[in-house]
Amino acid sequence: MIKYNPKLWVTHIFHVAKSDTLQILWKEMVLLGILTTGITYVEITYFEDIKFLSEIMGVYSLIGFVLSLLLVFRTNTAYDRWWEGRKKWGEMVNNCRNLAAKVDSNLKNTDTREKFKNWIINYPYVLKEHLREGVQRNEMIGTQKEIDSICAASHPPSKITSLMYEELKDLKVEGKIGEGEYLSFNENINAFLDITGACERIKNTPIPYSYSLFLKKFIFIYVTTLPLAFVPTFGYGTALIAMFIFYVLVSIEVLAEEIEDPFGRDDNDLPTDDLCEKIKVNVDDLLKD
Repeated sequence: MIKYNPKLWVTHIFHVAKSDTLQILWKEMVLLGILTTGITYVEITYFEDIKFLSEIMGVYSLIGFVLSLLLVFRTNTAYDRWWEGRKKWGEMVNNCRNLAAKVDSNLKNTDTREKFKNWIINYPYVLKEHLREGVQRNEMIGTQKEIDSICAASHPPSKITSLMYEELKDLKVEGKIGEGEYLSFNENINAFLDITGACERIKNTPIPYSYSLFLKKFIFIYVTTLPLAFVPTFGYGTALIAMFIFYVLVSIEVLAEEIEDPFGRDDNDLPTDDLCEKIKVNVDDLLKD
């Protein structure tokens, strides 16, 4: 995630980031410029009376308004997914701190504290990579045997919660914690799974394919047929207008596609790596010997 000062808006105007849509779309813009120039040439050369085409300008204005509403809906939907993901990772930070504080106040055995510390720290790292469909063994702490068992599991986050539950059950049987402490710990462990399920839902449920396909086709047809309405007024300048409108409309769609899956490594994705490091520092501080 790119960190920036929103007040320096003049600087942002002239800054070109790696994720800037102009860098992504310039080839398509050039091809579109060639295509619309060709259409403009044919229209001017072979259709002597093209003034009647200017009458459909109102139709294109109406279509542009409808298209803008579709893009607003598309952007809002994608941002809702991004913001929900951020809220869930905020819950992850709070839940890890809460559980670490409970371990610190209720469990005095050094080995048990060390186990829970490792599990709490590992969980966000494992979830982060699980959402990216991979595992980073070098980010995990604990015994090699335990790390191997977590990595070998079909669902690594659930494996960590299973280890927590097993340890918690043993502690209750041995009388080291009471029913109240058991239920309190259980609440935090359940929260881990709830957060994981919500993040998986966001990742695995993109916008319906038919909607995305229709929107792309709608934008393409709208932009490529712009010469029908603009040539009588702007002539060959229509190609530049079409390129600019294409850039604006498709940029919104590209940005929406990027943020609707907020758990990857794109510039505008959530700072999950930073959040994992923050959790590690906080838990280490709470459970240090």
